[in-house]
Amino acid sequence: MGSNPLNKSSAQRGRAPSRGSARRLPRSWLAALALAIASLPAGTAVAGEAQPLAADPAMEARVNDIASELRCLVCQNETLAASQSSLAEDLRKQIEHQLAQGRSPRQIRAYMVERYGEFVLYRPAFNATTALLWIGPFAMLGAAFAYLLRTLRRRNVDGGPAELDAVERKRVQQLLEGGVGES
Repeated sequence: MGSNPLNKSSAQRGRAPSRGSARRLPRSWLAALALAIASLPAGTAVAGEAQPLAADPAMEARVNDIASELRCLVCQNETLAASQSSLAEDLRKQIEHQLAQGRSPRQIRAYMVERYGEFVLYRPAFNATTALLWIGPFAMLGAAFAYLLRTLRRRNVDGGPAELDAVERKRVQQLLEGGVGES
């Protein structure tokens, strides 16, 4: 067999074997990983207040009052005033524009409901379509309480623990004294 220097181990080539050389990542990989981590935006997970839209603080307060009563259609569990989504920003601008045109908060809410449905209201009004939403939790709580009372009353009617007969008493006495009796 011919001796090929590429087939020899590092000990055969006169060098000491390095630990973990087969598992070492190239430096370019480490540099790319460090660059990727460093380029991640630091504030993406931190939620903050929505940026003010109006230069006039009074107008901004009016916009936020109305926006706090409307649901963000993207986030669904936040008001328009608290949401950071681009749709929420657009809707806040729409509210500001309508206020500048002289519309009342009631007219603006009616416009939003007409356009997006009752879902846009953060606190929907009580009417035939939302009655179950408002009454349902209380009805379920009442039904659970009635079931609990019925169950507790049945336990009291059934009486206390059953009486033991003579054989069962003897078996219990043997178990308590530590002896294992015959059945």
